Amino acid sequence: MSEQFASPVTIALLTEMKRAGEKFACLTAYDASFAAVLDAAGVELIMIGDSLGMVIQGHDSTLPVRMNDMIYHSQCVARGSRRALRVVDMPYRSYDMPAEALGNAARLMTEGQAQMVKLEGGAVQVETVRQLTAHGIPVCGHLGLLPQSVKQLGGYRVQGRDAKDAQTILADAKALQAAGVGLLVVECVPASLGRDITQALDIPVIGIGAGPDCDAQVLVLYDMLGITPGKRAKFVKDFMLDAGSVQAALESYVRAVKTGSYPAPEHCY
Repeated sequence: MSEQFASPVTIALLTEMKRAGEKFACLTAYDASFAAVLDAAGVELIMIGDSLGMVIQGHDSTLPVRMNDMIYHSQCVARGSRRALRVVDMPYRSYDMPAEALGNAARLMTEGQAQMVKLEGGAVQVETVRQLTAHGIPVCGHLGLLPQSVKQLGGYRVQGRDAKDAQTILADAKALQAAGVGLLVVECVPASLGRDITQALDIPVIGIGAGPDCDAQVLVLYDMLGITPGKRAKFVKDFMLDAGSVQAALESYVRAVKTGSYPAPEHCY
């Protein structure tokens, strides 16, 4: 592990890495044990995702996840992680209105020990982002495929394939940055759109199925360890196949992200 990561990772450090052209690695985690292992492997950012509704709780979507679930798992991760930046998802319907979002985000920051909260959506979330950041709560945005909106989107489908949709997502990205988001997750979009968004923004862009040109990559931990049941998404690579151990798989993932060998063309749209 390099000396620059001896201290806790901050949003400012990740922004410096973007400016320097240095990629960083992100993974989800939901408990103290895995959080500690991710720290040791050199992961810069741990996302306590509402994906726990599927991989931990066994639901078929993230929609049933409640605020108390996110607080509990965020607390668990905080006990195990000492270095990685912790970003916690705001669950479905917990940020419909700016005032409601502020109260729930404050709970994630105080009770859950989050260091940043993440919410889904573009221009519609601008006022909420302004409200949260005005009260000192760092915000990560999320565009492209929005898991909390799968019913509206008609399932888990690639977004931004046509020019009009791509321009809308790019405009939303710029609007979120202007409103104050410090990081942006872009999910399931063509690699060309992932590149355009990354180049257009000053803040770090974290891709998941968004091509190799993003500033960082994130995967659901259980996906990259090959233990999620069912069909695997195109952008997922099973790093356990040739690793021999969980620690080796995590270290292989971090190296692959940092060197740019993951995602490869076969993982892109």
